[in-house]
Amino acid sequence: MATATVLAVALAGCGGESAKDPQPAPDRELSLKGEKIEVAAVWTGPEQENFTKVLKEFERRTGATVTFVPAQDPIVNFLGTKIAGGSPPDVAMLPQVGAIQQAAAQKWLKPVGPDAKAALAANYSRGWQELGAVDGTQYGVYFKAANKSLVWYNNAVFENAGASEPKTWKDFLATAETISASGVTPVSVGGADGWTLTDWFENVYLSQAGPAKYDQLAKHEIKWTDPSVAAALKTLAELFGKPSLVAGGSSGALQTEYPASVTQTFTGGDQPKGAMVFEGDFAAVNIAQTKAEIGKDAKVFPFPKVGDAGTAPVVTAGDAAVALKDTKGAQALLAFLASPDAAKIWAAEGGFLSPNKNLDPAAYPNDVQREIAKALIGAGDDFRFDMSDQMPQSFGGTPGKGEWKALQDFLKNPKDIAGTQARLEADAAKAYKG
Repeated sequence: MATATVLAVALAGCGGESAKDPQPAPDRELSLKGEKIEVAAVWTGPEQENFTKVLKEFERRTGATVTFVPAQDPIVNFLGTKIAGGSPPDVAMLPQVGAIQQAAAQKWLKPVGPDAKAALAANYSRGWQELGAVDGTQYGVYFKAANKSLVWYNNAVFENAGASEPKTWKDFLATAETISASGVTPVSVGGADGWTLTDWFENVYLSQAGPAKYDQLAKHEIKWTDPSVAAALKTLAELFGKPSLVAGGSSGALQTEYPASVTQTFTGGDQPKGAMVFEGDFAAVNIAQTKAEIGKDAKVFPFPKVGDAGTAPVVTAGDAAVALKDTKGAQALLAFLASPDAAKIWAAEGGFLSPNKNLDPAAYPNDVQREIAKALIGAGDDFRFDMSDQMPQSFGGTPGKGEWKALQDFLKNPKDIAGTQARLEADAAKAYKG
């Protein structure tokens, strides 16, 4: 199994590659008439709607019938139940590297076929290919990616407060105080969803501790009681420990789900519940549910650099398509999802980034999305994949448990740094041992 370090370096180093002959989508004459394909994913709402548009185009081209199967998180548990009952879906979208590795270890996955392999070779950097491989065997096709190092803000609030986009964590806190003094709570936090808090931690940790430590912690080669973890939690406490800076205070944040954390930032005109919200490019989907116009009312800046020696972090994530049945239909769908044609459909709807290097940036609906996409494809050597997505799902990806729960408790009591570290380490040790 490739290490997190190798994957991250490969992903960073290959970002600028370009192929002369991008692999097209499956031939329009490919006939899958009569084939029924089930695709499971945890996407709901606008994400499910937009992915369904991609599946509809595949149906149009091939004659297959594709059914979207709503899955529960964690999806590996959902798939295990389906497999035990003898009715696995043909294809599943897995949102974590660790989930691919776990499913492969259970021998649930089928290797990608020659058409999908050719599409991957033509359209993806080596790093993105390796993220979908286990022990040298290709299982996953990364269809949807995310730049998770962004802070979205209400432009009207910034203008009224005379605030500017911060470049460092120190400036970020100063900007928050400036906005607070103007009468608006500066930061909206979706603490009811623990994964948002892991993203906060990862961006601070990557910038402050550096890529080498990040890779070590991701593989549990250093413990969560390490001083570097304490330093990152102390940094987060500078924000979380000041109720006046967080919409609703810690208790309010813990009752705010991620979608609401975004929409409440862009409703209420220049008097929203929060002026800024940290999350990935996919926040554009939620912003689109408000009256705010991206690029005008809703703007974005990179997550600030933390510490004197740190650099601005670039954390990413992604959803990979895997086949649980080795059928003609499943393999054809994987090949289609690896094509620029498939990516173009969702890209046009917004709230989507593709790791496909041959997708024309013009496919994205606005300059903000285009710039975020260009940054993803051309990321430098400090690029890293979401840490919690690399970990055992029981620790890094399960609601109410492990890292999600420990960081929610930390948001409630940011003074308890040592206790938070101890709980994180106890849960991590158990998960990695398992």
